[in-house]
Amino acid sequence: HYCDSHHVITCNGGLYSRPFDESFEETPMLVAVLTYMGYGILTLFGYLRDFLREWKIEKCHIAREREEQRDFVPLYQDFENFYTRNLYMRIRDSWNRPICSVPGARMDLVERLSHDYNWTFQHMGKVIKDVINMGSYNYLGFAENSGACLEAAAEATAEYGVGVSSTRQELGNLDKHEELEKLVARFLGVEATMAFGMGFATNSMNIPALAGKQCRLRLRGWDGAGGLRTESHISDMQSLEKLLRDAIVHGQPRTHRPWKKILIVVEGIYRYCGIGQLGLGHGGTRKHPRSPYCTWC
Repeated sequence: HYCDSHHVITCNGGLYSRPFDESFEETPMLVAVLTYMGYGILTLFGYLRDFLREWKIEKCHIAREREEQRDFVPLYQDFENFYTRNLYMRIRDSWNRPICSVPGARMDLVERLSHDYNWTFQHMGKVIKDVINMGSYNYLGFAENSGACLEAAAEATAEYGVGVSSTRQELGNLDKHEELEKLVARFLGVEATMAFGMGFATNSMNIPALAGKQCRLRLRGWDGAGGLRTESHISDMQSLEKLLRDAIVHGQPRTHRPWKKILIVVEGIYRYCGIGQLGLGHGGTRKHPRSPYCTWC
């Protein structure tokens, strides 16, 4: 694997023989300027409308504190709800759409109408058929009521039961667990992997077992293992490698002793941003033997 300033070429851990080239187009200046101008105009009008609502000139539809509870601790943070009141509400009709079918690749929407600029909606009794679903976590087809995913899930449920996704301390280690871990390890091109059910407990319970006080963490938004935490830019392997080099050269703060472990945590493939450069994350650990772990959350 290698990485330059413009392109990234990787083979996904050697599973696929043909490499692919990733490049990203920069945002045109005109588009960026118009976007910032749009947000600026909406923000200015938002403050104006908040002023009108405060002085009872415009009707207020949002949840507010009761007059007799003014001296209590506020339930709503006014500034945090500014975006919801004045920006999101203008496009709310395109979000949170009620459906009347399974959330598959195609689905049926309930048609609705708003008479107060998206504060409330009225169902029209009509259905919009065969709409392409581009706003759901069901990009793997798990919510379909037909197809390969349904058949595989039915077979696995009949053979292993409904608790197969529970913790291994309850039902033990099954062959499907080992099969999944071997497949992921082969895809990433590493010696071994560990698979957990998705949830915050995966991070909070397992990262402290892998990294302690004399370890360094490379991740975003974690402080629970007692080690020193630093962050690198998303999908920027050059930034990650620079942090690894600095950690190896300088060692721990004040004492400059070498780190026992350097744990790299990558927030990854369940997001909408796609798989990205999976093969490059552990490529940095091969160059730097003091970072033996690469965790994909």
